[in-house]
Parts: sequence; C-alpha cells; structure tokens
Amino acid sequence: MVPPYVVVVPVKPPALGKSRIVGLDHVQRRGLARAFALDTVAACLAADHVVAVLVATDDAAFSSELGALGCATIPDGDTNDLNAALRQAVAEARRRWPELTPVALCADLPALRSAELTAALESLVPGGPSFVADAEGVGTTLYTAPYDEFDPHFGTHSREAHLAAGALELGTDLPSLRRDVDDLTDLRAAVALGVGAETSALVPDLDLT
Repeated sequence: MVPPYVVVVPVKPPALGKSRIVGLDHVQRRGLARAFALDTVAACLAADHVVAVLVATDDAAFSSELGALGCATIPDGDTNDLNAALRQAVAEARRRWPELTPVALCADLPALRSAELTAALESLVPGGPSFVADAEGVGTTLYTAPYDEFDPHFGTHSREAHLAAGALELGTDLPSLRRDVDDLTDLRAAVALGVGAETSALVPDLDLT
C-alpha cells in the first residue's frame, strides 16, 4: 500500500529566480520562474497519493497565487540555505500533517507530469530516504524520507551526496520529473517533452532556436 505524501516545494520569489537563464531579459526570466513554479505545483496537486502540497516562499503576492491552486504556503525559513529551509518547511509539514510522508521537490519542473510523480511515489521503499537525480545525473529533483530521517543534500553534486548519505536512487525512466530547467538548453528539452499551461503560454514569445 502506497502511503500518503505531502510535497514540499521551495520557491524563490520570481524576481530572483532563474538568474542563470542568459539570453532573456529580466521580465522574461521572472515570467518563466513564476510559470515553472505554477506548473510544478499544479502537477503535484494532480498526482495520486499526494494529500497536500506545501510551498515555502517569501513572495507574499505569489504565495496568494500559489495558494489559489489549492496548496498551503508558508514563508521561506532560510533563503541562504536550501536544505535548512527544507528542514524548516518539513517541520511545519509534520506539525500540520503528522500522518503524511514528506517529499521535497524542485520548483523548476515545467514539464512535470502528474503520472510520473505518481509512478515515482509508487516505486518508493517506505521507511528510508530516496531521491530522483536530475537529467544530467549530477543534481537532484526529488528527495523523500520519513520525518525523523529527513536530511536533504541539495546543492552541487547532490546526487553523489545523497548516495553517500545512504539514500536510494529511484529509476531513471522519469524524464519529466528529472527535467529541471537552469538554462535555455534545459528549457528547450523541457519544451520538447511538453510543458505545462503557464510555461506553454510564454514559449511563443521566446527565442529558443
């Protein structure tokens, strides 16, 4: 039996997000950061076994927009340390939903399909930490562990760090779950997979050739 999950998504204010996407102006990057997060959260909310989605962000206006989708929102506890912010957010998730298992997910997965997130959750081995590597096999897009064991290692070479910490790597046949977007090459790959409605609405105005 698959346990119920709460997905925790850390979201930078759109004005600060996606700074590494060069070749676009500030307005375009801001729009993409907003769209990526909205599409990611929408896919999470539609996935089986996801009972709740908790977004941590310091952008009050965007928090309201995300909340309108049906997720809960809280301020980002530590904007300088993603892993510390995730631990704080998961502590709040535990207070609200002690019966759920937490899953940390990147907010820049515009191609995420709810069916793939469902498949990933159904492949988890309950009782220990697990993760999904990014498409390059270097970073991490998803990490989960029971509340008492929740200790993420997002950052440079996070796949290696999670393996060293004893986390189980999930299968690689999860293209939309692994396709985070840090630059235009990543965005082209995400568009090829098929992005969500918010990101799709922006693509025609971008030069992705």
